[in-house]
Amino acid sequence: MCNTEYSSDIRRRAGIFFQKEWNDLTELEKRVLASIVEKRRLSKNPVKIHEDERTFGERMADRVAALGGSWTFITGFAVVLLFWVLLNSFILAKSGAEFDPYPYILLNLFLSMLASIQAPIIMMSQNRQAAHDRLDAQHDYEVNLKAELEIANLHEKFDDLRERVMEDLLSMQKEQMEILGEIRTQTRKT
Repeated sequence: MCNTEYSSDIRRRAGIFFQKEWNDLTELEKRVLASIVEKRRLSKNPVKIHEDERTFGERMADRVAALGGSWTFITGFAVVLLFWVLLNSFILAKSGAEFDPYPYILLNLFLSMLASIQAPIIMMSQNRQAAHDRLDAQHDYEVNLKAELEIANLHEKFDDLRERVMEDLLSMQKEQMEILGEIRTQTRKT
């Protein structure tokens, strides 16, 4: 398709699909309409592209959030806490060498430090996930809009085809009526 045909086709479709002029369309609508006219796929999934561009810190935050929100972490942490309590309350207490006696102030300090570091890291990961979700929703919207426009395009083609078929049928019916008229006049003569 040459450039002028492309330009007129895309502008015509803008009027048909969106009831707007080309200049009044948003960038998203222009991109989707161009992808239909060029018969090409939309861009790759932006979430996948975004995943590939993560920094080291972002990858680490995702790993920490994945581990911190898992049963493995909860189970492991419960085992460590139980070991700490048993060690300080029973094993070392008998020999008088306990380094963190009950109420486990050192353990509380470690838990507070862990929580103060882990919470912002998990929040960073959640913020990134929210950005992924927004990109994913945008991509889904683009795909849905393109599908809707493709369906509208098919409806338009189907309507044109139906119109041509109706014209052909009417033309054939007219010819048949003329033939019937000729047959009638010939039968009246005989």
